[in-house]
Order: sequence, then C-alpha cells, then structure tokens
Amino acid sequence: MNVLIDYLPEFRDGFLGTLAITGAGAVIALVLGVLIAGFRVSPIAPLRAFGTAWVTLLRNTPLTLLFLVATFVIPEIVFDGASPFVLAMLALGCYTSSFVCEAVRSGISTVPVGQAEAARSLGMTFAQTLRLIVLPQATRTVLQPLSSIFIALTKNSAIAGAFSVTELFGVAKLLSDKGYAIALIFLWVALAYLIITFSVSGLFRLLERRMGVAR
Repeated sequence: MNVLIDYLPEFRDGFLGTLAITGAGAVIALVLGVLIAGFRVSPIAPLRAFGTAWVTLLRNTPLTLLFLVATFVIPEIVFDGASPFVLAMLALGCYTSSFVCEAVRSGISTVPVGQAEAARSLGMTFAQTLRLIVLPQATRTVLQPLSSIFIALTKNSAIAGAFSVTELFGVAKLLSDKGYAIALIFLWVALAYLIITFSVSGLFRLLERRMGVAR
C-alpha cells in the first residue's frame, strides 16, 4: 500500500494517460474502421483494393513495429515535431482500425441484400444506403466483437509506455527501476487496467441492452 500512497501522483498521471491514449485510439480506430469497412464493400474497385491492403498490412504487422515506425519514421516524413502521445495514438488507432473494419464488415454482411436493393430502387446512393440503411442495422451485430476489440486496445496501450508516453506501464517501469517490489507494482497496475476494461465492457453491455430494446 505504501508504494501506491507514496507515488499516488505518478499512478494518477499514468491512469489518466492510459485513459487518454485508449480513448483517443478508440475514436481513431472506430472512425477509420467504419470508413475502411465501407471501402471494402464499395462497388468501386480501387476503394475495395485500398481497404483490403489496409487490413492485410496492419493486421499482419506487429504493433511494436508500428510504434517504431510512428516514432522514428513518420516524424521525418509528415509530422515533424509531433508529441510521443500523438504518434502513439495514431499507431494504436490505425492498428486497431483494421480489426474494427473486419468486425463492421461482418456485421454489414448480416444485413439482407434486399435492404440495399430496395434503397437503390428508391434512388439512394451507395453512401446513403450504407449510412442510413445498412450500418444502423449492422451496429446491433457488431457491438459484442467491438467490446473485445476495445478491451484489447486498452491492454495494447501499455506498449506506449516504452515510447515516452505517460501511462500505467511507464509508471510500473519507473517504480521498478527505483527498487520497489515488482509484484506489488504490477498488482496496482493490474487493478487499474481492470477498472478500465470493466468500464469498457459495462458500456458495451449497456449499449447492447438499449439496442435490444430498439429492435
């Protein structure tokens, strides 16, 4: 208990840092994932090819390698002077977007084809059909897999601690270097991660119940 009390500001900053990078990464992953899923089911061949390449590349690349690219390569090409938090957020969000994309695409496939055909017969464009007809129905199907994906994102955020981002894993490393018992440190860090993951799980359970009523 002493290690938590003595270093409460560090634990607090690490907890808030993990929340921040998890939340920012989740927003990026959700936006990009839905967009790329739209590309993958698009009638336009170049968009389908781009979506397939995005998912194939990111899902088969180790996340640590993406963090290395974001930290040491991207600043030299695009974001010169970007903070470690922004670079880590982009790496985490882009990586997770490939999994979100596949979850959303699987949800889209559960919507009967007749729904899209009826929308097209009314003169709706592909984008309108996807946004107004298909995605609202697919959302109910993808909530459960998205819950697992965002819980995994929370745990993957620990890698950011190795790239100068203030978060829980970085706090654990700091205190371990000071000579504190590693088991006690990881106990408190594990409890903090459990709070976040249980909150994410609870949020999606709430959404599932609400969507269930909406049916």
